[in-house]
Amino acid sequence: MQLNSPGSISRTVIWLMSVISGLVVANIYYNQPLLGLIAEELKVPESAASRISVLSQLGYAAGLLLIVPLGDKLFRKKLILTDLLLVFGSLLWMTFGTELWMLYIASLLIGVTSVIPQLFIPIAAELSSDKEKSSNIGTVMSGLLLGILLSRFIGGIVGELWGWRAMFGIAAGLMVVIWFAVYKMLPELQPNFKGTYGELMKSVLDLAKTQPVLRLASFRGAMAFGSMCALFTTLVFHMEKPPFYAGSSVVGSFGLAGAVGALAAAKVGKLQQYFDLNRIIVYALLVVLGSWLFTYFAGETYWGLIVGVILVDLGVQSAHIMNQTNYFMIKSNAVNRLNTVYMVSYFIGGSLGTWIASLAWQYAQWSGVCFVGTVMALLALIAHLVFSIRKPSST
Repeated sequence: MQLNSPGSISRTVIWLMSVISGLVVANIYYNQPLLGLIAEELKVPESAASRISVLSQLGYAAGLLLIVPLGDKLFRKKLILTDLLLVFGSLLWMTFGTELWMLYIASLLIGVTSVIPQLFIPIAAELSSDKEKSSNIGTVMSGLLLGILLSRFIGGIVGELWGWRAMFGIAAGLMVVIWFAVYKMLPELQPNFKGTYGELMKSVLDLAKTQPVLRLASFRGAMAFGSMCALFTTLVFHMEKPPFYAGSSVVGSFGLAGAVGALAAAKVGKLQQYFDLNRIIVYALLVVLGSWLFTYFAGETYWGLIVGVILVDLGVQSAHIMNQTNYFMIKSNAVNRLNTVYMVSYFIGGSLGTWIASLAWQYAQWSGVCFVGTVMALLALIAHLVFSIRKPSST
């Protein structure tokens, strides 16, 4: 079955893409509450183990750049099915890796291949009627956000009960189930780009050069996501120490607190009835900044960290949804390539936040992490206030 006309996608397929998006994107984040367990088993420093998280995010950025644009050139269903096989192999490597360098490579490959949600979002945008577009994108995004947040909770619980390797083995099994679901239910879409792969990649660069709305959204997203990653990557190290002495399951449960913020953010589009998009983004970034006040000044208490996590997720995900709304307004059939520019930038920002925060933890502990998170959120806000443009151009 081949579909390309707006309004031709069913709610069942939208919900399928939402669930699969959550399960696939979770592969990148399972490692965050497990870094302490990995460091302990392999007898390596925490800073060395934290590079696993950095590499999974860098890998995701590479996959977004190299694989997602192919959604405009190839039949997307075949592309997704092939990619799922590669995800499965990468997760198995992570499960059975015995040396740190093996985990580094496996994490990088997990990131590269777990880009399927970013093929689903343009499908939802392309096949939805104007009336249902924002609702359908929001549904897929909700699954994606919940996958990011609940992965930390589930990873922490599984890691504490059965060890960190069990989590990646379970994830590999889920990819097999997903493969059959995609094969059975996902519609096929005709490609809309006829050139070579080199021409396709050049067009991605051209979009980045010629679309100021896309560039600004990409920078805002990168800085905001980097700010959030700074918190979640180092939270496990912070809570291993006094006064908490907490294990991976407790740290992972903070993903549940984050889910509250993320689910609230999924409804942020309704605010456009009352405020323009640029103002909503200002409010979202101010919430991210405010989250770091709780994280720093009350960071030795459970309530302070819970409030900080809820607010950082609410702010970051609200800004993310508004960023995507912003650049999908650009009149172009290059929906996968627009998404590529933004999401590559987004995960480079996440990798940068993770890396700088791990260095800050090494030299200045929790205060250094809070400084990194605050600066990245502030850069996003300043860029938005200085460079925000009201109407996207066409291409």
